[in-house]
Amino acid sequence: MNQEFFNAFQFPNIEKTAFLSFFIPDIVVIAILSIIRAYNSKKELEYVILGGFVFATLYCVNASFLTKGGYLATTTMILGLCYNLFLVFENKVFKESASNNVFVNGFKTIVQIICVWAITLVVFPWIIMKSFGSLPTIVHDNKIVGLILLSIFSVIGLYSALIMVKKGKGTPLPIDQTKNLVINGPYRYVRNPMAIAGLGQGIAVSILFGSVYVLVYTVLGGILWQFVVRPIEEKNMKLRFGQEYEDYRRKVKCWIPKFSQKQNH
Repeated sequence: MNQEFFNAFQFPNIEKTAFLSFFIPDIVVIAILSIIRAYNSKKELEYVILGGFVFATLYCVNASFLTKGGYLATTTMILGLCYNLFLVFENKVFKESASNNVFVNGFKTIVQIICVWAITLVVFPWIIMKSFGSLPTIVHDNKIVGLILLSIFSVIGLYSALIMVKKGKGTPLPIDQTKNLVINGPYRYVRNPMAIAGLGQGIAVSILFGSVYVLVYTVLGGILWQFVVRPIEEKNMKLRFGQEYEDYRRKVKCWIPKFSQKQNH
């Protein structure tokens, strides 16, 4: 095992043997069964995997509390647990917003954005850089480029959220989603402008701090969204909006903007 990788995910005062003893069952119960689940989605299998994630996550949280370290491993397990909870209780996650009021939904969206950006653009990058032995320090030569990109993609994300609130009568969160299919503003040109904005922000942060690890984190986030989150989200959109969404999906691409696209909505 790469020593740098081991150190990043290790808990202080827990020896490598103990780490590997926990790691191997992790691979069997979580990784291998998750691959099997991709081709055989039985609820019983999902509950077994969820149980594995619950135990592993509680172990990591307790280890971080006792050793005051290993935060990258604990954060990774918490994210995995949240994702598996999302998979198991998928039907209960997607709910339409209870309010049509633009100001109410706007306020909720602002709170969501502050929380999500704080976690994904501040907390996670800080944990990653610290875990790999480098405290977050802005690289002077990259400062202007990083700030410009961060500003551009942040504006795209905010504008996309505003359109979702105004035209969709809801918020970006699945548990408080829109009542209408949003195909206005940035959504006229690309289906997922907020996802693009999030990836752009992550790349900007990696440039700002000169961290290849944050860049890897951003790329992995994009891969996870493309192959895990997107299919679930699109299945829900198809159920809710039917042919209207199918027509929109056929005309507008997921990642590559099509600026010649014209829609009168």
